[in-house]
Amino acid sequence: MEALEEKFPDTLVVIGVHSAKFPNEQQDENLHWAVRRHQITHPVVNDADFAIWEAYGTRAWPTLVLIDPEGYVVGSISGEGHGEALEEAIRKLIQVFRERGTLVEGPRPFSRPEEASVGVLAFPGKVIADPTGQRVFIADSGHHRILTADLSGKILDIAGDGKPGQADGSFEQASFRNPQGLALHGDFLYVADTENHRVRRLDLKQRTVGAIAGTGNQSLGPPRPGLALNVDLNSPWDLALRDSRLYIAMAGSHQIWILDLSTGSLTLFVGSGREMLQDGTRLQASLNQPSGITLDGEALYIADSEASAIRSVDLGERAWVKTLVGQGLFDFGDRDGSGPGVRLQHPLGIACLDGTLYIVDSYNHKVKT
Repeated sequence: MEALEEKFPDTLVVIGVHSAKFPNEQQDENLHWAVRRHQITHPVVNDADFAIWEAYGTRAWPTLVLIDPEGYVVGSISGEGHGEALEEAIRKLIQVFRERGTLVEGPRPFSRPEEASVGVLAFPGKVIADPTGQRVFIADSGHHRILTADLSGKILDIAGDGKPGQADGSFEQASFRNPQGLALHGDFLYVADTENHRVRRLDLKQRTVGAIAGTGNQSLGPPRPGLALNVDLNSPWDLALRDSRLYIAMAGSHQIWILDLSTGSLTLFVGSGREMLQDGTRLQASLNQPSGITLDGEALYIADSEASAIRSVDLGERAWVKTLVGQGLFDFGDRDGSGPGVRLQHPLGIACLDGTLYIVDSYNHKVKT
């Protein structure tokens, strides 16, 4: 949508209709902050009761509806990856209605929203601690940069110029786009550069940034195994490191991938690519926008966000995927306890310490164990 808005600044008006699945997303204040976090420049209506959704016969997120200047629906399409088709249709409509004289042209009558934050941080997505170096690394996602701080909170270094982009180079020259997950190994910090669909590596001594996985283009289906820099990724959201194996939570394709740092190869580890809550062997099981991962000595644990679930994957030969919490894509809430009655609401973060999982139950505004 951002690309189409840039191509048709005087003829296309975009109106977002927010028909929220989760109760947390139905609240005006939370929607306001989400618009700021994503730096959306068009108006957004809160369709909390699904009235507009029903009126347009919508059945999937996202659905795009094209309306002509005289108020008639030209067509609709669901899913991602339709930019070129929409651009062609919009160009044809512009020509037709310009000739009719009913096309209103000129700047959009909307003001750009205020900046995401004027403080030190803007919607930080992920954080990791380095107990050996007494440091904390922060994905300052809304400012498109990575911060290094000491344990008192003093900022020691900044990687990224603060503007969305994917430039490599020195910390001052480099740029990111909504970075999220982090993993540390020695003097190297690995970053899930989510909206660039890449994995980047920071050399903390040399103060340089370089890409190690992804082409910068989004894969519209599951990525294909291969040399990591030749593979299109799909919204890498979190990272976990064990030996030379970098685990990548690929939220966009509902999978977990492994980047072998010694060979530079990228292979599928978990997930059929279907968005559903299904256990089984690692390639038969299905995930739901995994957005947080963590390791202990025997298993990988997953915050399976869209299903409000917590999953585990045995790292042994069996490599079985098991659901610890969660029942399905539309089973969520805020209920503690044990067994199938437990409910979360869109957990985004997870960490493991001494046999306990710490869960960022994001839409319930809680941390749970």
